[in-house]
Amino acid sequence: MVVKNIGSFKKKLGDILVEVGIISQDQLDKALEMQKTTGGKLGDILKELNYCSEDVLLAFLGRQCGTSYISLSEYGNIPPPVLNLVPESVARHQTLIPISQEGNVLTIAMSDPLNVFATDDLKLMTGCDIKVVLASESEIKEAIEKYYVPGIALRTPFQQPAAEPAQQEQTSLQDIVEHLQKNEPAHQAASSSPESQEETFSVTFAQDAAPVIKMVNAILSQAIRAKSSDIHIEPYENSLRVRYRLDGVLHNQPAPPKKFQNALISRLKVMAQMDIAERRLPQDGRIKLTVEGREVDLRISTIPTPHGEKIVMRILDSTGLKVDMSQLGFEPAVLESYKKVVDSPHGIILVTGPTGSGKTTTLYSTLSMLNRPDKNIITIEDPIEYLIDGINQVQARPEIGLNFAAGLRAFLRQDPNIMLVGEIRDKETAEIAINGALTGHLLFSTLHTNDAPGAITRLNNMGIEPFLTASTTLMITAQRLMRLICPGCKIAYTLPAEQLLDMGAKPDQLKTSGRQKIVTLYKGKGCDACAGTGYQGRVACHEILIMNDWIRELILARASHHILKQTARKHGMMTLREAALLKMLRGETTLEEVLRVTTIDSDRDITHGEK
Repeated sequence: MVVKNIGSFKKKLGDILVEVGIISQDQLDKALEMQKTTGGKLGDILKELNYCSEDVLLAFLGRQCGTSYISLSEYGNIPPPVLNLVPESVARHQTLIPISQEGNVLTIAMSDPLNVFATDDLKLMTGCDIKVVLASESEIKEAIEKYYVPGIALRTPFQQPAAEPAQQEQTSLQDIVEHLQKNEPAHQAASSSPESQEETFSVTFAQDAAPVIKMVNAILSQAIRAKSSDIHIEPYENSLRVRYRLDGVLHNQPAPPKKFQNALISRLKVMAQMDIAERRLPQDGRIKLTVEGREVDLRISTIPTPHGEKIVMRILDSTGLKVDMSQLGFEPAVLESYKKVVDSPHGIILVTGPTGSGKTTTLYSTLSMLNRPDKNIITIEDPIEYLIDGINQVQARPEIGLNFAAGLRAFLRQDPNIMLVGEIRDKETAEIAINGALTGHLLFSTLHTNDAPGAITRLNNMGIEPFLTASTTLMITAQRLMRLICPGCKIAYTLPAEQLLDMGAKPDQLKTSGRQKIVTLYKGKGCDACAGTGYQGRVACHEILIMNDWIRELILARASHHILKQTARKHGMMTLREAALLKMLRGETTLEEVLRVTTIDSDRDITHGEK
């Protein structure tokens, strides 16, 4: 369909209506004058002034665009397989409806033939050539209500008929790419607006689904089945790279050819309700999936690069949330101390560590343990990763002024017992949190620091007075996630004890054998169960600084990070390196993981008991 310049098109349509006697020249002039004021469409203005009917307008509109006009009220039933090609949210947002399909040509009824963005998006999403016919806006809306009824046996583009078990089989990305290369052209990205309503997609492999949908489906389903935490799609000059983060480490995966880049990225952006037309600025979105009967959320982020947009998707699977504190990797004595502190009536408890270190899981597990009918628990998060019954969770929205500080202010008027703020990012949030702790509330939050004593230094740098930090802070927990050795390919090997002593192990922890004091350690050699990595699953190691009079005195004196850590260790604090070494010596993880996630403690006199 070829559409002429919009401005000249409007003028020509009006002239034709005058020519054939539908409207007079005076009526056209009045409508054009009104259009200058309101900025609306000429056709809508003519209808509003009762100069001509919608049917007449659409007939002439179709004539100018080379498309035919149909009446949906007189049209027969639309087959469900045709409706399945276009999601309900797209149909409602763009005011269109698919009505038939012949071969690879999909016919769409629209009220606006100038909406080329919508037709390009549909071509991209469905893999079909698009033929447009004109229908009235009111009839299209009636048809959407008639056919897209909640509860009927229709499905989104990812869903498939339940009656065909053979279609439930998993399809590999390589199979889909080979099929596309043989049978389908690579569709290029088009501009559009994001969908107006959130939609839940079901990750399955319908045989009649569009090729690009199958490709996206394969990438998502394989990542979720592999229990990866993130998906990276990265464009380069002559290739695409797809990587999954498995147990904290990125691994390359089979990737589609470069020519499918735009179609792949645009499909993901449509699903995440992002603006396909905007490729110069970073964007964030969310995709809700149903995978094998369970719901999975994806947090999607895009950034522009010289060769296209890079997409990273964080996979949030609520079934993987561990709410039992005993499963999080705490050493038994440390866990007992932790539980005593979190049961305090007021104060601040901080969890620190880099992104992806399990802070959210620890906090959710702690709140679940404290979640009782006599407690009012409120959180403000960005984003809300998991929903927990009995806890009031608020999504931060900085773009409308609902940041962490504003949320905390509101919480103090909600009669809370326990509050959680996703992160203390600035002085304002820290001061409101301290005020909440001073007025009898228990508050949890996170900081990005390398270890537990580093949180004190971070608060000082924010401008928080030391006497406020010392009087409100109860405990600071630092943590890291370590990969566990795969039980299916676990093997033993030996190492000189002296080498472990140099890494921070204590002599009384080492069970040596032989004259040369050899220590037995373990690693995974790689098998099918762990995809050749030698690891399967992760566990946290913790460093917990519990406030006491000695630490508070040092905070008031603005002591250095080194002095704070040294004093905390003298009073029983187990460091991240020490906790990691314990797990290694028990055969849970490897020496390489200890070196990867922790640094050696600089306090050598404490480690070896020397002065």
